[in-house]
Amino acid sequence: MRRCKLAAVPVVLELAVVVGDTLTVTPLPDEGAVTLGRDETCDIRVNNRSVSRRHATIHLGPTPRIQDLGSANGTFVRDLRTALESGGTHPLRRLSKETQPIAIGERMNLGSVSIVIRRASPGATGTQPGAVVRDPAMREIYEQATRAARSPISVLVLGETGVGKEVLARAIHDRSPRASQPYLELNCAALPASLLESELFGHEKHAFTGASQAQAGLLESADGGTIFLDEVGELPAAVQVKLLRVLEDRKVTRLGGRAARTLDVRFIAATNRDLEAEIARGSFRQDLYFRLNGVAFVIPPLRARVTEIAPLAERFLAAAAHTLDRLEPLRLSSSALRCLERYAWPGNVRELRNVIERAAVLSVGDEIDPADLPRHLTGVIRAEPSSPDAALDDEVTAPPPPNPERQRIIAALEQSAGNQTRAAKLLGISLRTLVNRLAAHDIPRPRK
Repeated sequence: MRRCKLAAVPVVLELAVVVGDTLTVTPLPDEGAVTLGRDETCDIRVNNRSVSRRHATIHLGPTPRIQDLGSANGTFVRDLRTALESGGTHPLRRLSKETQPIAIGERMNLGSVSIVIRRASPGATGTQPGAVVRDPAMREIYEQATRAARSPISVLVLGETGVGKEVLARAIHDRSPRASQPYLELNCAALPASLLESELFGHEKHAFTGASQAQAGLLESADGGTIFLDEVGELPAAVQVKLLRVLEDRKVTRLGGRAARTLDVRFIAATNRDLEAEIARGSFRQDLYFRLNGVAFVIPPLRARVTEIAPLAERFLAAAAHTLDRLEPLRLSSSALRCLERYAWPGNVRELRNVIERAAVLSVGDEIDPADLPRHLTGVIRAEPSSPDAALDDEVTAPPPPNPERQRIIAALEQSAGNQTRAAKLLGISLRTLVNRLAAHDIPRPRK
């Protein structure tokens, strides 16, 4: 069997894997064989007890095929399009060391784990269409942002993780005189300090080990346009000093270089951190904060923008249906929409998109029902019938929801698969604060 490197070819397809309430997505190559299972040697590791160590292989090419490798709990294949045409479920066929052709969007099961091959999601590459703006507070923000876009003033975008800070940043660029010029993004938390400096400022040949040729940084590459510094609160102190100098002098010097190069760049920065608190702790420079904070916008969390949940979900459903080659459009049932609108959304728009993509993978028909949603969403819903007859139509009934903060913490832990550091980031609090609140709300700490 020929093995392949997943990152060796351009991404066209990806594999969506649903384990419980969690959806993970992995790029797939155009051709070759990708092995799935619990073993660390598998190309795609699926860590679930119902999955064998080496469970199945997906053979990619003009006609993808799945091969069972003698798994203990079986590889099951269903034709999703047949299920749609019949309006019901389709019997699953268990493969036993067999190979069968599969289609894009066809749901398969490895034990109790659902998987599906889909087209690469356009939103993952930043090509998602413009913002959904329905909430009055969001309308005011975007109106002010449009006015600010006409000037070269620096912009600071604040808000919880996943609220759409990068969407507002792109909108400012698109509505500015620089719209036809480069727009470059840098996630300041994604790179170590040494690489971050090189990415931002560029380097000359032999500036450090491995620098075989000179290279312009993002600041030079964005000349005439806009650079978006996401998670700017994560910048190391040394990089903060250099960035401040660029903002003051509008010049950049490459690593290992001596000549300064003049820049014409508009800066937009974003963070979910409280920068004033970071300044008080000494981890963020006050003078850099003043330079970046020419005008600031604070994006409210999704739980405060309930009117935007339905249009956002519809947009994500349309995108998910496209990636799955669905023959019919997907829609939300009224009971599923009620679940979405009453949930606290600690992960905001990003979490909503993940929930909708998961539901699209699991849905058999063309309507998303509460059964397709994660349990922590349907568990917080409470029936509020307007009449005795209306109670008969409610598909989801549950006792009153617990303390809202406790529910948000539990939801963040579930979304983070028990990783407390990631859960704290989703909630916009420190790890120490999360640990204290776990104790206060009598929530057991997840085991490592």
